[in-house]
Amino acid sequence: MTNAKPPEPWLRGTLTEIPAVARAVLHALQMAQEDLTAWCGGLSDEELNARPGGIAPVAFHLRHISRSADRLLTYAEGRSLDQKQIDDLNSELLPPVTQSELFAELSSACEKSADRIQRLVSADLETVRSVGSRQLPTTVGGLLVHVAEHTQRHVGQAITTSKILVAQRRA
Repeated sequence: MTNAKPPEPWLRGTLTEIPAVARAVLHALQMAQEDLTAWCGGLSDEELNARPGGIAPVAFHLRHISRSADRLLTYAEGRSLDQKQIDDLNSELLPPVTQSELFAELSSACEKSADRIQRLVSADLETVRSVGSRQLPTTVGGLLVHVAEHTQRHVGQAITTSKILVAQRRA
């Protein structure tokens, strides 16, 4: 009997009915959730909110992943941010939050994002969209790809911070 780790989501042969770009974004979100649970799920509430060396806490990265995907998908859908999304953006570093709250928000955000991405499957990826108050130009495809790459950037930062915190436990 082996405890072999399964291949990464993009190598599991899943979601084959979904076009490649949307499938890659969905796999990136799935991998993010799995990696964050594996690497950060064992941190205490205090550790999740800690700022070793003054860097952003793991809690920030988890919130930011959840909330930035929502904002980017709003732009991909051709809409502007609402006040709640703006308030959420401004509160990603505050206040301290519990592990159960963080991971519940992440799980919910990944599920909602997956539904929204699947609704965008038939969209023309070259459809022009604009981002932010400056209305910076991009496309639906650009936004979808950025959901994946931006998520993975913050996953890496959260994992690195988690490793620092675990090392500090041992010291």
